[in-house]
Amino acid sequence: MTALVFVDTNVFVYWRDAASPAKQSRATEWLDLLWREQRGRTSAQVLSEYYAVIRRKAKTLLSIDEAWRDVQDLMAWQPHPIDVDLLERAHFLEHRYQLNWWDSLIVSAAQVQACSTLLTEDMHDGAEYGSVKVRNPFLLGVADDSAMYSSIPRTVSRHRGRGRPRRNSPRAVSS
Repeated sequence: MTALVFVDTNVFVYWRDAASPAKQSRATEWLDLLWREQRGRTSAQVLSEYYAVIRRKAKTLLSIDEAWRDVQDLMAWQPHPIDVDLLERAHFLEHRYQLNWWDSLIVSAAQVQACSTLLTEDMHDGAEYGSVKVRNPFLLGVADDSAMYSSIPRTVSRHRGRGRPRRNSPRAVSS
């Protein structure tokens, strides 16, 4: 499976927080899979939130150096920066789907990176925002990942592709 998966802050926090062993185990399974298959993506916003949360709020606190090493390792996932294009897309998503601002930034970063799945427990499982489908990693098993994609039918566009028009092609006339 080659589909890219965007990982939200809570998955990274559970990965390091032993206060919830079941969620820690599931988060570890997901991250191991995404590292192995090089399909994981995230954003600068998520890495910033992870660093702040794991240092202050998690039951199993990491040292500053340990938390920073995690962030440095996750930089290999090419975190998307918060830039003007991301802000504009997030603003559109906020209004289109009535999302809160922070979730709009997350969905926007997932879209910009061409991720088909957003792993988070903070949004409605199964919700779709354009090309991105939200999945709760604690409800969806790692083994279910490939099965999820095999059940999605390929859609064929009813619209002509963009680009240079074909010559001598009849145009449909609308009444």
